[in-house]
Amino acid sequence: MSADHPPGLDLDRLRALLERERPGLVNGPLTGRLIEGGRSNLTYTLSDGTSKWVVRRPPLGHVLATAHDMKREHRVISALHPTRVPVPRPLLLCEDEEVLGAPFYVMEFVEGTPYRTAGQLAPLGPERTRNAVLSLVDTLVELHAVDPAEVGLADFGRPEGFLDRQLRRWGKQLDASRNRDLAGIDELHAALGRALPVSPAPAVVHGDYRLDNVLIGPAAEGGDAIKAVLDWEMSTLGDPLTDLGLLVMYSRPLGMPDSPVSTTAEAPGHPDPRELIERYAARSGRDVSAVSWYTAFAWFKLAVILEGIHYRYTLGQTVGRGFDRIGDLVPVFIHHGLTTLQEG
Repeated sequence: MSADHPPGLDLDRLRALLERERPGLVNGPLTGRLIEGGRSNLTYTLSDGTSKWVVRRPPLGHVLATAHDMKREHRVISALHPTRVPVPRPLLLCEDEEVLGAPFYVMEFVEGTPYRTAGQLAPLGPERTRNAVLSLVDTLVELHAVDPAEVGLADFGRPEGFLDRQLRRWGKQLDASRNRDLAGIDELHAALGRALPVSPAPAVVHGDYRLDNVLIGPAAEGGDAIKAVLDWEMSTLGDPLTDLGLLVMYSRPLGMPDSPVSTTAEAPGHPDPRELIERYAARSGRDVSAVSWYTAFAWFKLAVILEGIHYRYTLGQTVGRGFDRIGDLVPVFIHHGLTTLQEG
């Protein structure tokens, strides 16, 4: 298929559906492009030459519907769109697999930039970088302030026993990827289990909250603003401090130049983790005294994810730039996890 007709996007069927379900939305032939960089679900831009939209669908040949639940993603952004949390406006959910071969949804296109590395942030300068990261915290506070029941998400997850289930889940993921000795990872897993904190009141949790999962663009009053929070595939009802722990983890330097997995922490002006924690605590009113546990858990979870990628690479199932060095990162994440837990 051509670049304007990427795999997984049947433009003729999609246009027919949109003309039937959203008459007047499309005003010309459609073109589509796959947005690179997605780790799981596929994201495309769609255009009729005048307007643009975004299509989200599961990977080609997917088998686990629960891992790529389009109805769930569509539900959460539909619930959050009327709130102060910036999300794209949902336009259409299609569960008929005859159209694209899998369920999918269409949402508005939001102009903005996802900043994935310190190098990409650097041209903003220290002040704009600082403000962008602090606004990331403020938006997280807004998300966690949403009353799930008020927006129709009271049954969006099972908050009871959330942390225990998370820890067991990632322990099983680790066991499924074991193919070498990893010093300290079982120690980290066990230590997290012994120190399991008591969760605060449940909230809508994003599950993968970091700078490159938001779009930043010009604010109406000047400066920069978060225009949209993206990638809700891991969202649920649960412990909000898991989002904070992950954000703090991504705000700490790895100390590995040219790492295939990067944080934005080295960008000039980037606030340090302590400032982010204090800002979240002050604006949310939540007790963050156990934040070291949540940050250590984030290091553990990422170590497991990276080990899974390394394992698939050794089997020849994953190819691409940087995958040959993913395995070297896992001990670094384990070390940071153990150190963070001990410091807490």
